[in-house]
Amino acid sequence: MKIDRRQFFKVAGWGAAAGVTAMNVVGRFGSGGRAQAFESMETPETVKAKQFAMVVDMSKFKTKDDIQKVIYACHHTHNVPNWGNPKDEVKWIWTDTYKHVFPGQESPFLDEAFKEMPFLVMCNHCDHPACTRVCPTKATFKRPDGIVMMDYHRCIGCRFCMAACPFGARSFNWRDPRLALNMNDLNMEYPTRTKGVVEKCTFCDERIAQGKQPACVEAAPAGGLVFGDIDDPNSDVRKALARTYTIRRKPELGTGPNIYYVIGGGETNAG
Repeated sequence: MKIDRRQFFKVAGWGAAAGVTAMNVVGRFGSGGRAQAFESMETPETVKAKQFAMVVDMSKFKTKDDIQKVIYACHHTHNVPNWGNPKDEVKWIWTDTYKHVFPGQESPFLDEAFKEMPFLVMCNHCDHPACTRVCPTKATFKRPDGIVMMDYHRCIGCRFCMAACPFGARSFNWRDPRLALNMNDLNMEYPTRTKGVVEKCTFCDERIAQGKQPACVEAAPAGGLVFGDIDDPNSDVRKALARTYTIRRKPELGTGPNIYYVIGGGETNAG
């Protein structure tokens, strides 16, 4: 097929524009560009912190529905697939029993109902995340504000991060996650993932950039999930921690989890 001079330069112009766009993408998300990408997302409304953290007060969750609303809000917001079986399960926030969430912290006198109560769990966004140290492509990395992120384009599916995480907070897409999504009920503001990549909770970084709270916090009963800057003594998180005793998951491992749990302080029927 022959093209004239005018058509040639039009095609060449499109190619140059595409090349510039590709270079911009690489510049933002390539090696060393992740911090720049984070900064470019900031707006005057962006919630900022030295170290984001969350307090989970399970005494505020009175029913199973209270818990399911939180899980649904997170998973719907981030287009998390639901395959309906444990093998292919992908989860950003889920529940588990006390003995699995806090191994080694059980008491022989703990009420059986409390032992079986479902505790909400998610990525702990650790001070010293083991996952980031083992990733060969730096697909998982820690932001300056403490959020442990995933770059899906860099992930090669080696699952080293999953093996290193002591909290089971990461999921692998064994199958194309889009096949398990309701295409008529997608959140078009958040990208879907592909087969062969790891994903997890990101503290709703995209909502923080817009000055919003994480979706789970908004969906929780009042005081059930408290989010903010743990380095700020005037933050809601610090005030919540000052009011009552809290525990963390597997603190003896030295990763420095930034999810704190209020244990007791009220009865719950969530089980």
